Amino acid sequence: MKKTEASTGVETLFTSALGLQSPWEVVKVELDTSRRRIDFNVLCNAKRLACPACGLAEQGIHDRRHLSWRHLDFFQFEAWLHADVPRVHCSGCGKTTQASVPWARAGSGFTALFEALALSLCAQMPVRQAAAMLRCSDKQLWRRIEHYVEQARTLDDMSDVRSIGIDETSLRKGHNYITVVHDLDAKRLLFATEGREHATVQAFVQDLQAHGGQATQIEHVCQDMSAAYLKGVRETLPQAVISFDRFHVVALANKAMDEVRKDELRQTPQAVAQALDNDTQARKGLGWGMRKNPDGWTQTQATAMHWLQRSNLKAASAWRMKMGLREVYAKAQIHNDSLQAYNDLQRWLGWARRSRLKPFMRLAGTITAHLAGVVNGMLGKRTNAYVEAMNGLLQQVKRAARGFRTAKNFIAIAHLRMGRLKHLPANPLQGASARIAGQGC
Repeated sequence: MKKTEASTGVETLFTSALGLQSPWEVVKVELDTSRRRIDFNVLCNAKRLACPACGLAEQGIHDRRHLSWRHLDFFQFEAWLHADVPRVHCSGCGKTTQASVPWARAGSGFTALFEALALSLCAQMPVRQAAAMLRCSDKQLWRRIEHYVEQARTLDDMSDVRSIGIDETSLRKGHNYITVVHDLDAKRLLFATEGREHATVQAFVQDLQAHGGQATQIEHVCQDMSAAYLKGVRETLPQAVISFDRFHVVALANKAMDEVRKDELRQTPQAVAQALDNDTQARKGLGWGMRKNPDGWTQTQATAMHWLQRSNLKAASAWRMKMGLREVYAKAQIHNDSLQAYNDLQRWLGWARRSRLKPFMRLAGTITAHLAGVVNGMLGKRTNAYVEAMNGLLQQVKRAARGFRTAKNFIAIAHLRMGRLKHLPANPLQGASARIAGQGC
């Protein structure tokens, strides 16, 4: 008798701990210490239920289907729920439908709390690492990420979006690209899709409208000089002011500088060696030294740049021109004066045209063709800083998503980490952690 009372007490305790209410209750608890596993057997003790399809009350139970769900670990033990779930035959609609269970969504082999924990872990660590910690497959976690991100995005509100940044990032080596659109004010990812054609901008506008926004509300677009994006923005966001962000313009200057350096090294290797005083280490440090800011130089790179600046090499002129463009941007962000920024940029363009360095002459032509947008991009400190950081953040996401099989996987994890979605399930352990932190433990 005492054993029966104790067992009943344990089962009642776990019924309450699992948040179950009539007609659901835990009827048996089995602990297997050798397998490090605990199993909870749950019973639906109702004789009649409402039809899950049409809601008609007091319908008969046709049969029961035995199902199992992985739950949050109980101490060091892997926990599982098992139940014979009723299927209800409705006299009204004529359907035979499986009843829903209060601890899991339909079709999932995990409880809702387990899925919420898994999602929280995947937002903070690589998916494979989260899968190893939870002792499940990464494929199972990818399915949950895609499901909950899609569900949260369906409820997402874009009615207050005014300023956006459009960029591309590589999916894998080669020519696989993802177009991403960010809300520059809220600093969050709004939209991502495969490709980098003008149609990707059209797809964003359709998605914006599906989430309560309108194309006419977009006031500012920050992007690179991609002709495809420019066409898409002009066709679908006619009221937006376009700016070309600093990151991409300076990246073009770096590319021109590298081209000058490599051409000179290939055509006149002896002149380069002589300019560097035949210092082999200095020559090795030259490439990275020219790309980095002076405050980030190593000793080898500082030595290489010292020799370079004393030389008459074309590479020295190219480096000074790249640094000159950076100074134009720095000055524009300090003063935030469009006329002064325009004049400073025109002086730099004149320098580039007269340089006789073909890569910089071509760059001057490119900037001149997009002059208004370049000047717009010089003035917005907030916009430029955020867009410049986005590509790095996306590459971090890609590293965290190591093992992703499809573009859909990558887009889902990007939204999970950068979308600031408000309708994701909360971490079931967060409340306890917050209380502990509040107590100063």
